Amino acid sequence: MSRINLAVLLVLGLLLVTAKQSTQMSLRNPTSEIETSNCKVAFLRLGLVLTSDNNEKALMDSGLFEPDSENPHVDIAGRRFHVGTLNKTPIMYVKTGTQSVNVATAVQTLLIKFPISGIIFFGSSGSLDKDILMPGDVAVPKAVAFTGVWEWKKFRSENKGKLVFGDFNYPENGENLLGTAEHQKIDLFSTSEEPKEVFWLPITSSWYEAATEELKDLELKKCHSGTCLPGTPKVVFGSKASTSDFYVKNKAYGDFLVEKFNASTADSASASVALTSLSNEKIFVVFQGVSNVAGGKSSNSGIKYIASYNAFLAATKFINSIPTPRLACE
Repeated sequence: MSRINLAVLLVLGLLLVTAKQSTQMSLRNPTSEIETSNCKVAFLRLGLVLTSDNNEKALMDSGLFEPDSENPHVDIAGRRFHVGTLNKTPIMYVKTGTQSVNVATAVQTLLIKFPISGIIFFGSSGSLDKDILMPGDVAVPKAVAFTGVWEWKKFRSENKGKLVFGDFNYPENGENLLGTAEHQKIDLFSTSEEPKEVFWLPITSSWYEAATEELKDLELKKCHSGTCLPGTPKVVFGSKASTSDFYVKNKAYGDFLVEKFNASTADSASASVALTSLSNEKIFVVFQGVSNVAGGKSSNSGIKYIASYNAFLAATKFINSIPTPRLACE
């Protein structure tokens, strides 16, 4: 073999080894480029979580988000995590998609892979009580809960004529928990405490109180592309929010959520954000733009956009009002 051919083979071999090592490094730590580039993580970033294209459009239309010039995004597990600043505040945002499992997975990935100081969620919701919240309004709940998952009570009857489901088990009679629905309970895990069961997931009190102070005079958007709200939109504080993986359009079910739980809004994301944040001991806050009323007519695209934009306005003002923690730059 000639010296030239041997040299070519050696160069190719070196390139293959280098590529393999580079691939392995990327698989081990897909965020290494951001973590080591000019000390990009000297700031603990705020995590901004949103669910829909409408939410992201509101963010982009504002012109306030500036992507990082060197590392504008990182792709992990089928999701894109965007790096930049929102009105000069360092953030990382992710669009999760709807449904609780998608939201929880994206938030968990965000918290594991990046130095995030807290989670700000903004999205759309439906009003369960038109006397409190109308389309275009923004709800800042004090607590959220999963209301679409149920635990069945044991049914034990000593009276004749009552149906005992266990008597009809197949192939053998026995235990059956089918019966009257009871609200779910969720285990919260903490590194310092024993797991405990809760129903309402509380918004971080310090951030909730900061939001009530900063947003009390916030002016919200009223019109978009020729579509205007019938009244002046407002920010409503202290509500309770329900989350489930189905769209609540039935007025009777909406009334049930109001009467049983005193809930004011329904969405498919807030409780997932809350549970994941609490499980990771991260502070968080929720802003919901009301896009429709349960039992009412479906809102047009203009109203839905206004709801998203108003929730974004609330989230942005809140983000710009809180200090940005710093990390030591290595």
